Amino acid sequence: MKYQQAKAVLFFLFVSMLISCSDNEEKWEWRTIEVTATAYNAIESQTSSLVNIAAWGDTLRPGMKCIAVSRDLLKKGLKYDSPVKIEGFEGVFRVKDKMHSRWENRIDIFMGLDVQKAREWGRKKVTIQFGVPIDKNTPSDPKVK
Repeated sequence: MKYQQAKAVLFFLFVSMLISCSDNEEKWEWRTIEVTATAYNAIESQTSSLVNIAAWGDTLRPGMKCIAVSRDLLKKGLKYDSPVKIEGFEGVFRVKDKMHSRWENRIDIFMGLDVQKAREWGRKKVTIQFGVPIDKNTPSDPKVK
């Protein structure tokens, strides 16, 4: 009997976890823009003396899919931890770093310690899509208050 009760409790916990995960799944409005994309590495000559620490305090490790964004793009909705799809790359990157204020309409793709890969990438115009969270409390029709 106790075995069946434990099994039932575990099943209930598993189903509850699935429901809460799907309820908390963030919904995104995807926006598309063209930007200049460069690449950077976690080396002192390209960053600061804290080579693995990004602008918001994240620790970057080789293999992470992250980007730095110019500050004007922050104002356009590319906020900290926004998901970003980059033309020419598989998967979703996350905004984890900010670039110097002299840059505009630009992203910098983190390429770990692979300086050669970053040099080969160079500088390109690419189309990106980035997710802006949909506020569930805001009506979709702006006329509705």
